[in-house]
Amino acid sequence: MNIISVIRNLSVFEKILWFFSVISVSVSFALTENFDWLVLFASLVGVTALIFIAKGNVWGQILTIVFSLLYAVISYQFKYFGEMITYLGMTAPVAFLSVATWLKNPYSVNEVKVSELNQKKYVILFFATLIVTFIFHYILKILGNTNLFFSTISVATSFLASSLMTLRSPFYAIAYACNDLILIILWCLASLENISYIPMIICFFVFFINDLYGFKNWNDMKRKQRKAA
Repeated sequence: MNIISVIRNLSVFEKILWFFSVISVSVSFALTENFDWLVLFASLVGVTALIFIAKGNVWGQILTIVFSLLYAVISYQFKYFGEMITYLGMTAPVAFLSVATWLKNPYSVNEVKVSELNQKKYVILFFATLIVTFIFHYILKILGNTNLFFSTISVATSFLASSLMTLRSPFYAIAYACNDLILIILWCLASLENISYIPMIICFFVFFINDLYGFKNWNDMKRKQRKAA
């Protein structure tokens, strides 16, 4: 399915949410002096990806790959090496993997099949997150990462969210919503030094709203798919 068809398949509420997201991000840039066009473009790609992911459509994962590359560049510019490494070394590769797993597990042409995780998978995921967080903490410390504490937490929530998304669990959205809150804090701190990063705060606040909707919609999808089965 091409991306135009995906947009046409959005509900009225989803189109309104997408429009609100795009306008909010764009206005925040218009009101900021010396803003970065790369940050604006990345933000618009990101909010669009979230709408498609909330629909369970694979195009959301494709756009996530694009967003990850752009966001890594932005993070490098402010020496948020944790964000750069996370998105280049984890989010982007996981999005590639998610494209494959979602295409292999369709519910319909427009929608991925929602998965149920058992207790064993949750335990494995928990310990994997601890290990990844521990390793990344020391890597970031060696690199002299800005705001190390929050960057380390961001790595943990990003890994958890990416893993849950690949496994097609609705809880991916909760993990990403937590990550959004951490990123809001990180970019608030960055904006104290450079106000051109204020739009990133707006961007991740919009991401937070979209992820909350994603959790709701994925649970609706799960109930619908169970009923149909």
